[in-house]
Amino acid sequence: MPSMLNIAISGLNAAQVALSTVSNNIANASTSGYSEESVEQVETLGQSNSQYTLGGGVDVVSVQRAYSQYLTSALWSSNSSLQNATTMGNLTSTLNSVFSDSGNLQTALDNLYSGFSSVANSPSSSSVRQAALGDATSVASVYNTLGQQLSQQSSQVNGQIGDTVTSINSLTSQIAQLNQQIMGAGSNPNSLLDQRDQLVQQLAGLTGISASTNSDGSISVYTTSGATLVSGEQSYALSSGANQYDPSSTDVFDSAGNDVTSSLSGGTLGALINYRDTVLEPAQNALGQSAIALASSVNAQQADGLDLNGQQGQAIFSVGSPTVLASSKNAGSAGVSATVSDVSQLTSSDYILKYTGSGTGTNGWSLSTTTGQSVALTANSDGTLSADGLTFSVSGTAQTGDSYEIEPTRNAASSLSVGMTNSSGIAAAAALTATAGSSNTGTGTVGSVSVTNSSNANLLSGATVTFGAGNTYTITDGAGNTTTGTYTSGQPITADGWSLSLSGTPASGDTFAVAANTNGLNDNSNALSLAALADTGVLDGGKTSVVDSYGNLTTQVGDAGSQASDELTTQTNLYGEAESNQQSVAGVNLNQEAASLVQYQQAYQASAQVISTAQQLFTSLITAIEDG
Repeated sequence: MPSMLNIAISGLNAAQVALSTVSNNIANASTSGYSEESVEQVETLGQSNSQYTLGGGVDVVSVQRAYSQYLTSALWSSNSSLQNATTMGNLTSTLNSVFSDSGNLQTALDNLYSGFSSVANSPSSSSVRQAALGDATSVASVYNTLGQQLSQQSSQVNGQIGDTVTSINSLTSQIAQLNQQIMGAGSNPNSLLDQRDQLVQQLAGLTGISASTNSDGSISVYTTSGATLVSGEQSYALSSGANQYDPSSTDVFDSAGNDVTSSLSGGTLGALINYRDTVLEPAQNALGQSAIALASSVNAQQADGLDLNGQQGQAIFSVGSPTVLASSKNAGSAGVSATVSDVSQLTSSDYILKYTGSGTGTNGWSLSTTTGQSVALTANSDGTLSADGLTFSVSGTAQTGDSYEIEPTRNAASSLSVGMTNSSGIAAAAALTATAGSSNTGTGTVGSVSVTNSSNANLLSGATVTFGAGNTYTITDGAGNTTTGTYTSGQPITADGWSLSLSGTPASGDTFAVAANTNGLNDNSNALSLAALADTGVLDGGKTSVVDSYGNLTTQVGDAGSQASDELTTQTNLYGEAESNQQSVAGVNLNQEAASLVQYQQAYQASAQVISTAQQLFTSLITAIEDG
């Protein structure tokens, strides 16, 4: 009978543990990260003789959590991708809103070129000229607003990178602490394991990770760059700090101080870095490139004409020079400056100018884009260097390894301004006129005269082209300079920054006069050219107009937003699938728990009944012995 009682007690205890486990499952059915638990029971060995064996009851050997390392790891990875897509979607959506809510630059550009067209229709009207100057101010204002808002978003993104690194370090510290508790807790510390898995899930949402479980029950966690974040009881903090070139740009460093920014991916941190480097900064650069193209093309056309006072047109716009940022690691004393020398060759790339300490043609300097693409440098006779429409001047002494980041267009949109205050300064008239001599005997006639170098000091000094025998000619300008040449039909005659095209055949003794335009009050030739800039190629070797460059930028930003939206939809679906798969194993099924509750309740009651029966039998036995 005592054996029967022991068996019943073991059953009662097992049922009680099972009921507690089921109760815990039900209580935590909605707890994030909780894994369903179940009781593992084994039969207790009993006594045997040669004829049979009696069972000894039941033992509870463990309370196991429902867990799949594969499905959990898949959920972590999917969460990393989802948070990456969510962050990228939010950022690109904000960027698209900036371009749609900050004033329509396309409309402002159209108004500017339309304003020049109005000046061409009424070149002497002060009110029309003033309106055109107002259009120039408006377009500069829109560029400024866009540039400033992109800069603000850049500051916010860089701040978020630092904040995210802080959050990552907090999580890795907690994971290391849980590792320590788990290693000292013995077998199956389910609550601690669930907590740790939940923290790793949160960590994966912040940055892409890989993880492995060690034999001592601890977990090791690594970044996508291979840097260790957690190993056993130790966490290894990331840090954020200023980029070596740009103090306003935040980079990420591992615990050894290595810059791992470019190798991080996944999660919120990966999205912030990727968005900044591949979407936001290229958009800033492209916007600045457009601003430089606008200022350069309008100012150049201004210089080709005469204003209302008969003076050569002055610049309407001004724009800042390229930004040059020295590396904080530089050891030398060299200084570098950069200017835009050929807008048609200007790109939207940023560059690294590095001193290698060797080479002759470029005095030991090399150039590459910040993405690592090598760019050919040209050494100029004045000691400067040129590449991609830029000219670099170096002063002081550089040490081998010194480098500089060149941002030709990054801040141009914010710096664009209108320097002209008097609307009479709009150069509506052509700078030059050309006439054939009245006593000419040949068939040569003036086709056109145009400005080829507006900065030539003798441009407006006037000149006479006199033809001699055999199509030879002599040019005598207003400064008394003479040049000679041989005329070839179809080829222009050039001097002093102008180009004269003729048709027909000039005879010996024929003359052609090139002079400053004296009919500036009514002439609209240059205003028409200013208006035509709307469709004139300026960038990409003269293939892309300012209007087209902005259109390309909005398309670029729109495409980034569309891709981010599509990726978010995809990753949301994939995460839902990964979560469903993981919960099918680890999630609490309340219907199943209700059935188990009834089952273990009945088992408990049955074991209690066995105990009661054993007590009754034992009491009857004692009574029988006493009566006997």
